[in-house]
Amino acid sequence: MVEELLDKATKTAEVAEVLFHESTELPISFEANRMKSINARESSGMALRIIKDGRIGLGYSTKLSEPGDLDALVESAVESAQFGAEAKFTLPSTYTTNGVTIFDPAVEGLTLDDLVALGTEALDLLRNHDKEFLCDVGASKRVSNVRLFNSHGGGTEYRKSVVSLGASINLTRGEDLLDVWHYAVSCRAELEPQAVAQRIIRRVEDARHQGSVRTKHMPVLFTPQGLGSALMLPLRQAFNGKTVLQGASPLGERLGEQVFDEKLTIYDDGTIDHAVGSSPTDDEGIPLQRRALIENGYIRTFIYDLQTAGLAGAEPTGNGERSPNSLPAPGYHNGVVAPGSGGSLDDLIGGVDEGIVVEYAMGASMGNLFSGDFSGNVHLGYKIENGKLAGRVKDTMVAGNAYAALKNIAAIGSEPEWAGGSFYAPPILVADLSVSTREG
Repeated sequence: MVEELLDKATKTAEVAEVLFHESTELPISFEANRMKSINARESSGMALRIIKDGRIGLGYSTKLSEPGDLDALVESAVESAQFGAEAKFTLPSTYTTNGVTIFDPAVEGLTLDDLVALGTEALDLLRNHDKEFLCDVGASKRVSNVRLFNSHGGGTEYRKSVVSLGASINLTRGEDLLDVWHYAVSCRAELEPQAVAQRIIRRVEDARHQGSVRTKHMPVLFTPQGLGSALMLPLRQAFNGKTVLQGASPLGERLGEQVFDEKLTIYDDGTIDHAVGSSPTDDEGIPLQRRALIENGYIRTFIYDLQTAGLAGAEPTGNGERSPNSLPAPGYHNGVVAPGSGGSLDDLIGGVDEGIVVEYAMGASMGNLFSGDFSGNVHLGYKIENGKLAGRVKDTMVAGNAYAALKNIAAIGSEPEWAGGSFYAPPILVADLSVSTREG
């Protein structure tokens, strides 16, 4: 069907590209300590992107079984090309399979009973630790098939499996509400309910007592989760080639300059085995690589899809991302922060006389992301006193500028971990940030 559609399209357009995507998903969930839902889903669709008379057209359909469906899809793409943007790119001519491992037959073989058992085990571990925990647990598996071909002979095809397990607890003690969660995801059937539960339990135990914080500037230690929810948000905007092209990125004119602390190196890497952001190519058929965005503090590259790269006069970076019914845009694969020499999280805590740990920050994206300014509530964090955790901080905010903060790094940990499925980072200790509390 893909080949037939490509043949039909090239009789009308100068260039054509077909993306076929189908997936099966089986999610289960527990809510408030009880089984809530099981919802198996299947979906499939085909997108046709063309260049006709120099302009881009797009058609998409999930209806592919009747005679004439493919002709209707071609007509839809041709019609949209009349109003489409002028094409500034050439599609690749190489068919790519880079050997990255993103499919595990064991994930495909997971049954409903297997997923329920994963969720039940995590739930039981949490409830057995504290009967007052109100727990939500979710587990799912997804298997996708992707075929991408274009009229220049380029493209790819692959299968991808994803399994996830997440849990959260709510603990109410008088007027004090505590929410703690953890989420694990992989392309490989390797998730361990005990690891998820133990991570949550440790965070809860660290939060049993309240720490005292005063409004002042102090060192702030971001865990990987805290880093992803605060300091990385402005960087994701600034390194996006579309933002650079629009002149809205504060880094757009600083390629090759040292802007950040020399200890900081960040990659975008779509070649990591079993990582959910990996695949042989991006959604336009460009082979994925490990690309340094920041290297020892220097800005090395921005991310582009084919069209934005063409408009910017830059090399495409393999970051074209799309849903089947939309045109590509710059998107990230796996964000990787290179580890430093600061040791474990406990080692970093041990080197701080007074400061806070940020585990989750909420609302940081409400700041001026383009300038790098952020201000977020510390949803879960801890006070550090004399190199030890001294209780949970409440009614606390952390604020600053991401670029200034990442230029003033005291230490980077040496033990990275996955946070959120496609972000791999160690904890980072920022030397000085504004911390404010309701107490003043």
